[in-house]
Amino acid sequence: MKIVDIKVGRISIPLKKPFKTAVSTVYDVNNVLVKIITDTGNIGYGEAPPTGIITGDTAGGIIGAIEDHIKKNLIGMDIENFEEIMQRLNKSVIKNNSAKAAIDIALYDLHGQFYKAPVYKLLGGYRKEITTDLTISVNDPEEMAKDSIEAVKLGYKTLKIKVGKDVAMDVKRMRAIRLAVGYDVALRIDADQGWTPKEAVVNLRKIENAGIGIEFVEQPVPGYDLDGLKFVTDNVSMPVLADESTFSPMDAMKIMQMRAADLINIKLMKTGGIHNALKICTIAETYGVECMIGCLLESKISVTAAVHLAAARGIITKIDLDGPMLCKEDPIDGGAIFKDSKITVTDDHGFGIKGINGVVWKE
Repeated sequence: MKIVDIKVGRISIPLKKPFKTAVSTVYDVNNVLVKIITDTGNIGYGEAPPTGIITGDTAGGIIGAIEDHIKKNLIGMDIENFEEIMQRLNKSVIKNNSAKAAIDIALYDLHGQFYKAPVYKLLGGYRKEITTDLTISVNDPEEMAKDSIEAVKLGYKTLKIKVGKDVAMDVKRMRAIRLAVGYDVALRIDADQGWTPKEAVVNLRKIENAGIGIEFVEQPVPGYDLDGLKFVTDNVSMPVLADESTFSPMDAMKIMQMRAADLINIKLMKTGGIHNALKICTIAETYGVECMIGCLLESKISVTAAVHLAAARGIITKIDLDGPMLCKEDPIDGGAIFKDSKITVTDDHGFGIKGINGVVWKE
């Protein structure tokens, strides 16, 4: 099964509701897709969201990295030589993790097809079903409470709350949500790198003292500030999850060695795909640090890949893979089965992606 061509395309999917954080509002998923074509007729699909504010990757940059650097290093390679392919992929261009992730996902899809097995079984086969949280966008407290009630009615038992710059208003938001959904629903908060270390400690202590009950806080300080992240971890009671601080296996190991965070968030678009994400899982297993797996605004293609990784490895104990559930439409034929909070992998070969509607592939 040799690689004979790699094509890129674009897809646009409207969201059910605007996705609001403290720094942006998004109305559509507009992502880059890839398909790797082999001499046997097998096709592997991958996806990358141009999330410049987090990964630094733009749509043009993703396409350029694939067409100008990655493609020429992989054409002619045999899927059977998987480790060499991965070495070539990761050496073909520095950074550009989203582009690498799209290709990595398509390659793992083909890897599963080559061995006639679902990817989650090749990676460990720990379970078939996982349960995700649902993200509640930043709005006024009443609207967020209403959105939370709707989520709970759909069966979600864990909600991730986006917080803003005004901690007093955030406390009002979370109090409204807690009052609306009760204490049987777990609440997580995502600060999106919005505070300085001292602000984070002050704000999180206010939230703790409000008695709302928070499972953990995600990335309270800028991703580059590991000392600041450790300061927060050492000075608040609630667990701290490192998200934007963790791109590479080396990042994860340094955080664990410093004890800068209690939990690690794996996102394929940060790691450059499954190959490096697996290394983070192994490091986390060594240090005894549980992981969450998350996504950006992605469709079912790349989220299915993340689902297979989560289904394969027991160290991934927390799931934040609600991207497809935020989309108004599903143009993807096949892949994981999303039923509100429950996500199930199939035993189709690879990731089971059979086709994608509404894509114009670049010639």
